[in-house]
Amino acid sequence: MLERKLGRRSGGRRALLRSVTTALFKYGRIRTTEIKAKEARAHAERLIALAKRGDLHARRLAAAELLEPAVLQKLFTEIAPKYKDRPGGYTRIVKLGPRRGDAAPMALLELVQ
Repeated sequence: MLERKLGRRSGGRRALLRSVTTALFKYGRIRTTEIKAKEARAHAERLIALAKRGDLHARRLAAAELLEPAVLQKLFTEIAPKYKDRPGGYTRIVKLGPRRGDAAPMALLELVQ
C-alpha cells in the first residue's frame, strides 16, 4: 500500500493522521484536503474494523491511535455496532473544489450512515 508522505516526517505524519481520525469519529465528518482525506480514510477504516471485533486487544490497539478516551468509547459503543453487518466502506469522500487561499483541492470525509 502506498503511504503518502504529506510533506511531513514520520512522527508528524502519524500525529496528523491520529488527530484527523479522532476528529472524524468525534464529529462524524470533517473538511480537509483531498490527499489527507484519502490517507485518513484507510486509517479510519482500519480502526472501525478493530472496533467491530470488540475484544480487549482491539480496544488497546485503537486506544494507541486515538487521542481522546471519549472518542474511543464512542467508536466502540456507537460507531462500530452501526456497521456490524457491513463488510467495509465505512467512510465516504466528497470532493468540494479548491480552497480560496492556496487553491488546494478540498474534500469532505464523512462516516457513511
